[in-house]
Amino acid sequence: MPFEYVAPASLAAAVDLLAARGGTARALAGGTDLLVRMHNGAWRPGVVVDLKRVREISGAIVDTGATLRIGALTTMARVCADATVARVFPALADAAAVVGSVQIRNRATVAGNICMASPAGDTAPPLLVYDAVVHLAGPHGARSVPLNEFFTGPGTSVRRHDEIMTSTELPLGPHTGGAWLRVSRRNGLDLSSVSVACLLEQTGAVRFAFGAVGPTPFLVRDESGVWGDETARDHQRDAALERIVSHCRPITDIRAGSAYRRAMALVLARRALAMARERLHRSLAS
Repeated sequence: MPFEYVAPASLAAAVDLLAARGGTARALAGGTDLLVRMHNGAWRPGVVVDLKRVREISGAIVDTGATLRIGALTTMARVCADATVARVFPALADAAAVVGSVQIRNRATVAGNICMASPAGDTAPPLLVYDAVVHLAGPHGARSVPLNEFFTGPGTSVRRHDEIMTSTELPLGPHTGGAWLRVSRRNGLDLSSVSVACLLEQTGAVRFAFGAVGPTPFLVRDESGVWGDETARDHQRDAALERIVSHCRPITDIRAGSAYRRAMALVLARRALAMARERLHRSLAS
């Protein structure tokens, strides 16, 4: 089906195009999802708005002092290669490193992965545990949305059709340990059957985020305090993990059964926590 291709030079022009065309317009960043869906007929946009020439949107990763800002055109490959991401946000580096193939990682963007709002999106869980905030621009101005409030359902979010994600920001703070793990039917070029991110703070506070075990990626903050309590017993920590995993609402589909997903969520949560603890100790020692 024919479509119009437009490559605006300004954010205002791009927003105006999306607003004027309503739901028939689609924004193009990396294109690894959009172009596939256009090719198979799932999406038939009347106009494709290419964002790569928009001067206000970058593909850079910038340390602002208080935050790490990831521009909406930043590719997975750039995230994997960034020294600050690897040192301060290792769970995000873990996830970005397994998105698709080498070719896909050189095109796919973090912003696109977020905007697709897939329950199995790989970068969403690590971004959730790092308290990411997404910045949106639309015809009524700019707004910032905590990622924990962004997803509303499978493939849906609070982003309106005439809004463009311009960047994602992660707060920089004290040393933490982070990790992300997944299981999938094969090692590469496959969506996660289950994914888990974990963040461990020096105080013992823990956050977990899960993918592919509910209608959206979601965050769970541990309130038990057992991870910072040296007198806590193993059975208390096991019970805390089981309470955390009880928030999962997996389904059965072609990738995995619900019982398997629930069991693996617990296994991955335990492994991710151990990896996060090791990374925290290593970070404090360096």
